[in-house]
Amino acid sequence: MTDFKKTILFTDTDGRAKFREESVALTEGTPQSQLSTLMASGGYQLRHSPPGFRSQFHCSVHYQWVFILNGHMEIGLQDGSSRVFSRGDHFYSIDTLPEGASFDAKVHGHWSRQLGDEPLVTLFVRG
Repeated sequence: MTDFKKTILFTDTDGRAKFREESVALTEGTPQSQLSTLMASGGYQLRHSPPGFRSQFHCSVHYQWVFILNGHMEIGLQDGSSRVFSRGDHFYSIDTLPEGASFDAKVHGHWSRQLGDEPLVTLFVRG
């Protein structure tokens, strides 16, 4: 049995966004085509971001998978670290505002930006 690496962008107990890795077991299918169990989804959106795009700090509104279809996307955290995701990469974003909190751009969320000369094309699948 093989596992699928799931990178998760999440809100930690201190209210700050962080990354962690989890494994998703591929227990279904055949040895030539291993599958996870079926996961529910709530729809999808496509986004095109031209060169130069950069967001401000924000939290995700929905739990969602983010798949990079074209280009490069950098995600920056409050601690100054960042990760770059490129065509074929993905992550699961559950970096939502903690219950009862008011958004504080010095504490909560992450920013994203397009890198390089190619537009950034992403697929968001709600979890």
